[in-house]
Amino acid sequence: MAARTLSVKKPTPQKLSTYECGEDALGSSWIQFNPRFYVIALIFLLFDVELIFIFPWATVFGQAEYITADGRWGWFTLIEMALFVAILIIGLIFVWVKGDLEWVKPIHQRPQVNVHIPSAAYDRLNQATYELRNHREDLREDTSIVKTDSVSTSPKVAFKPRFKKPGATS
Repeated sequence: MAARTLSVKKPTPQKLSTYECGEDALGSSWIQFNPRFYVIALIFLLFDVELIFIFPWATVFGQAEYITADGRWGWFTLIEMALFVAILIIGLIFVWVKGDLEWVKPIHQRPQVNVHIPSAAYDRLNQATYELRNHREDLREDTSIVKTDSVSTSPKVAFKPRFKKPGATS
């Protein structure tokens, strides 16, 4: 509170602007945000903050004066930390099994297609053996064909569209 009342207040447009890693803020802040970033950050913070509790334990655990005062001190602190780490490991296994450590969770589903072809037809096709031929030999045979003079005829039109005039009957 003292810092707030005693601090110098000179607001400028630069000081009042949003700071984003040196970049000017552009556009709306209401954007679609992928929740994967949020979940990974929360998991990181959870395990990172929990490690803070291990450091004081590590400094006090091996002090000789506590152990000489009560011989159970070492075992008590060791069991206490083992329980703490076990809870962390159970939490990690839970997050791992749930799939939150995966960046993209795969969706395991079998594709279903509505086809009216009996499965026996597919089985026959899959069980049959097919003869493979060498397509390079076919290409060699095609080059040996000699063109002969033939009478050219104009191709017949297979389809000729007919248009109706608007208002005409028939």
